[in-house]
Amino acid sequence: MEEETIIISALSTLTPNKLKDLTHTILSLSDHWRRRLSAVISSPILFSLTLHHLHSLSLPNKTLLIARHLLFSLQLLTQCFPRAPPPHSSTYQIKRRDHDAVLLLLLLCEVHQQDPEALSAAPQAKWPAVLGKHFCESALSLSGIVGGAYEGAVLLPYVEMVTRCRRFVNAMGGGGVRGGEKEGRDVAAAVAAVVGLPSVDGAGADQCCVICKEEMGEGRDVCELPCKHLFHWLCILPWLKKRNTCPCCRFRLPTDDVFGEIERLWDALVKTSGGGSFDGE
Repeated sequence: MEEETIIISALSTLTPNKLKDLTHTILSLSDHWRRRLSAVISSPILFSLTLHHLHSLSLPNKTLLIARHLLFSLQLLTQCFPRAPPPHSSTYQIKRRDHDAVLLLLLLCEVHQQDPEALSAAPQAKWPAVLGKHFCESALSLSGIVGGAYEGAVLLPYVEMVTRCRRFVNAMGGGGVRGGEKEGRDVAAAVAAVVGLPSVDGAGADQCCVICKEEMGEGRDVCELPCKHLFHWLCILPWLKKRNTCPCCRFRLPTDDVFGEIERLWDALVKTSGGGSFDGE
């Protein structure tokens, strides 16, 4: 329940208008996902192709699919907050075939969790019927949403989905967490994020570069990170090629690593739920 508590606590800090906008966005997105999943279940050919694609994927690739789905959901959540983490140029778009596969995989996991014998007791040819029954029952339980139900009727299923995806990714070792302890895996900052960092005049900087321990000095090329800490360009570039964190405060820059980006956005939700800020100061 810890993950749900973190997300719900963060959402509670949103203004009523922000919460309403987020609810409408999630409702529209969820409706699109349900329509797509319905098409997969109801079409024997599409179901067979999607299931075959799932079977062809290794466990690490299945984990990566769910991680991309999770990352998209976290991006949607965090972009609603004031002073949100800087956006990343990459949206980690998923091909339709992969998107169908991850939706079907999540449904299979959900059905197995509720009734472990439902699928194992039925031949694979009967799976669409089993999944369709569960899918229809879930859709009926959400039928009151469009009629103006409270935000929780939309947000809670979405929060539960995000939580399930995060737990799966962490269990597979992709989220940088095993046994509740951080592994400390370093990931490089995204090239687009580094290129977008501003240069500032080092003459007025009353501090030293913590990497080389030398003063900024006039005429020195100085870089400013989003957390406002300054470094010599020649010092910070090698650092950011290996790590996406500020050497001073551990502020995280965007990264091209899917799992690293998940942790960056998750940290933002944790700070918001605890009354913190995104700037790392």
